[in-house]
Amino acid sequence: MKEETKNALIQLFEEWADDKVVETEILPQSGSYREYIRLIGEKRTVLGAYNADKKENNAFISFSKHFASKGLSVPEIYHENAEQDIYLLQDLGNTTLFDYILHLRIGEGFATDLVLIYKKIITQLVRFQTEGSDGLDYSACYPRDSFDKQSMIWDLHYFKYYFLKLAKIPFDEQLLEDDFQKFSDYLLDAPRDYFLYRDFQSRNIMLVNGEPWFIDYQGGRKGALQYDLASLLYDAKADLPQEVRDELFDFYLQEIQKVQDVDPKAFGSFFQGYVLVRIMQAMGAYGFRGFYERKEHFLKSIPFALRNLETILNRMDIPVELPELVKALKSVIASDFLKEVGKEEKPKLHVEINSFSYRRGIPLDKTTNGGGFVFDCRAIHNPGRYQEYVEMTGKDQPVIDFFKEKSEMDEFLTSVFSIVDMSVDKYIARNFANLQVSFGCTGGRHRSVFSADSLAKHLQEKFDVNISLRHIEREIEGS
Repeated sequence: MKEETKNALIQLFEEWADDKVVETEILPQSGSYREYIRLIGEKRTVLGAYNADKKENNAFISFSKHFASKGLSVPEIYHENAEQDIYLLQDLGNTTLFDYILHLRIGEGFATDLVLIYKKIITQLVRFQTEGSDGLDYSACYPRDSFDKQSMIWDLHYFKYYFLKLAKIPFDEQLLEDDFQKFSDYLLDAPRDYFLYRDFQSRNIMLVNGEPWFIDYQGGRKGALQYDLASLLYDAKADLPQEVRDELFDFYLQEIQKVQDVDPKAFGSFFQGYVLVRIMQAMGAYGFRGFYERKEHFLKSIPFALRNLETILNRMDIPVELPELVKALKSVIASDFLKEVGKEEKPKLHVEINSFSYRRGIPLDKTTNGGGFVFDCRAIHNPGRYQEYVEMTGKDQPVIDFFKEKSEMDEFLTSVFSIVDMSVDKYIARNFANLQVSFGCTGGRHRSVFSADSLAKHLQEKFDVNISLRHIEREIEGS
């Protein structure tokens, strides 16, 4: 963000809030060209936004005020300066649904908490689509007021030129265009008198105290119900298991049928088509941002999109033949080049090993999984009871010899290694990121230090893991 823009936003805040900015924080830019800054005042915190696209600003501000009037969970617009293309809005924090997914995903399963949150989101989606559409000024839509044939063709061409061509996927230009026409004509048969959010995905949903709030709907317009549901359930990096998608799809049908008559079979057929067009639109964006603009992090979504594409092609049952399109999409799925694009190296498991004194308390787990082990070493014969060892630690050879000859340490550690090894094996297999193991004793000096050192050495020799080793009491005492 340019300094003059930052200063203008600070001035706008201070004049509006009668408050003084004491700190600022530039927020990372997403896929858009909007820029955000967190303005932290003495009394309150807000977000400042800058976007040179006046029409997009008008759409976002207009929609925000309308949705707020309907009681929908969107950020409040506090103040604006249209001439300078800046405005102030409610700060919803930093936790997106996508961030929350990363924290709660558990191996091949899917946390129950997440399913409940998705159901809350779907309930709100139905409200956006129906209540949100009632009285909305669609003339503020940008760039078009309807997801019509032209909008669909734009998306399909976006996919063709920025993904298929840049990924060197072969296709017959005329036959593909013929399929685009047939495909868009079919999708237009779905009822389209609802608000279509357009980018209803995990990075545009904030979680505030466990409740969903919604942002980035400025691309919204009239359209079919199925599109936003497809965006949510087939969001690439959210990577929902198919059984969860099916459960949430059924839940959506229950919710929409409370306010709108829907034929489940026809709805499901159109849904498959909208999933496909949404995946293609998203892949076009990954190609444009990744292949064309060379922004590598967009390429990391491609492997997830390929899996989604394969899933929907295997399930798709729509009453229109699209031979050239399907052929091109199957070539996309089979492409060795695309399978390697964006592939991330499997991260190593990080094992944090601590020694500590029970007098100061058990170390906190600062990761998100809250798992691991705490082993109590106080049942082991304590060298600290003998004067010759008092000033030593579990790292000193006389103390090590004591544990070998005069304590139950070997038996204790054999059991510890067996238990921890089993978890390390499972954590590696399930791509878990962190495991914490802590050893406590009375003073955090002898038994716990030796145990922590022994486990670190054992794991380093047996597994390909990253290990961090801390002797907390020794750090505090500076020894």
